[in-house]
Amino acid sequence: MEFTTNSLEQHWMPFTGNRDFKANPRLVVKAEGMYFIDHKGGTVIDGSSGLFCVPLGHGRPEIADAVRDQLLTNDYTPPFQMGHPGSFELASKVARITPEPINHVFFVNSGSESIDTALKIAMAYHRAKGEGHRTRFVSRERAYHGVNMGGVSLAGMVKNRETFTNVMPNVITMRHTWMEENVFTPGQPTRGAELAEDLARHCETYGGSTIAAVFVEPIAGSTGCLVPPVGYLERIREICDQHGILLVFDEVITGFGRLGHAFAADAFGVTPDIMTMAKALTNGAQPMGAVAVKDEIYETITNASPEGAIEFFHGYTYSGHPAACAAGNVAQDLYQRDNLFERAGELAGYFGEALHSLKDLECIKDIRSYGLLGAVEVKPQGAPGALGTQLQKDLFWNGLHVKFTGDSGIVAPPFVAEEKHVDEMIDKLRATLSKI
Repeated sequence: MEFTTNSLEQHWMPFTGNRDFKANPRLVVKAEGMYFIDHKGGTVIDGSSGLFCVPLGHGRPEIADAVRDQLLTNDYTPPFQMGHPGSFELASKVARITPEPINHVFFVNSGSESIDTALKIAMAYHRAKGEGHRTRFVSRERAYHGVNMGGVSLAGMVKNRETFTNVMPNVITMRHTWMEENVFTPGQPTRGAELAEDLARHCETYGGSTIAAVFVEPIAGSTGCLVPPVGYLERIREICDQHGILLVFDEVITGFGRLGHAFAADAFGVTPDIMTMAKALTNGAQPMGAVAVKDEIYETITNASPEGAIEFFHGYTYSGHPAACAAGNVAQDLYQRDNLFERAGELAGYFGEALHSLKDLECIKDIRSYGLLGAVEVKPQGAPGALGTQLQKDLFWNGLHVKFTGDSGIVAPPFVAEEKHVDEMIDKLRATLSKI
């Protein structure tokens, strides 16, 4: 199958060097199990579960059949003032595995939309409580919270926001948790919990009563797997409780088993007030995200409006789309049927040791990992991110897909991976990195 630059020109690709890609495209024509097939017939093992969203492996016929059947039965139901059974079923399945008392689920279409929705929920909650003066939000350096304007406003990765200057006001940031002293630490670093005191300082500086919510990725994912130090998330939770601030966990990457538990909240033993999620919700087979909230938040917002009135003026045309719910329902069933969250936890030790075995390579700056999520950060050459961008391309042609952000390659095997698949990923990583 041949492609030319002109035949690809009409598609403006996201997060891609379009001119470079179209001159030498990397196209996937088939995906099955652990592997992609490229347009030249090559086999590429998926080392990042797509974009961290395909833990069940590619081409699951159970999900495809359910989506097809749903489209032929009921392809679309307007989600405003109407409903269909699939969304209520999926909300129940999600609520069954979220930590108590997080039991109410609002469906969206992506992780980015889940963040903007969580921002609005926080505003609506405080307004319903008579605390509309809480107008500030706290995020972190190196944070990624999607690409809608709310997420861009919270962003701590400079390239995701420097072009887009007209963002939300009143967003303040804490320091990120990467520390030179913790390099090559598997699991949670023991140093760095004091970084949580940035939030206490912000409460002193701006007034804790002016802050609506703190947004935290339990593990900062897209920036390169920054694992929280021991005690860090617990201290953030404590400060939020002291000042009546909502704690939001962005579980778009960590949710649905990535850390060997249903959610990072379970893995770290810290329960937020709001959780955002997407990606693995449907195994990437249909676009979908969700926001799950504590009962008290849902009840405060809904009880603040007269009976019969719309309580929350927010939603999307495709919220809880029937086909997405069909995919989500089957994906959740498969996670439970095959004990895949537990299986991810069982494979995590082998994966972590294998990933950290690369530390002898001269080009490596740091390796970080927790559960089935890890990052190999290479020492930059030239402009930041230039080497990482080239490595992602080189790895593809060497038979491995790993998502790079800057100079960090983020490795996140599907939960159906076996030790031999981890070995294949590490061997291809070593072979490619050794050539730097």
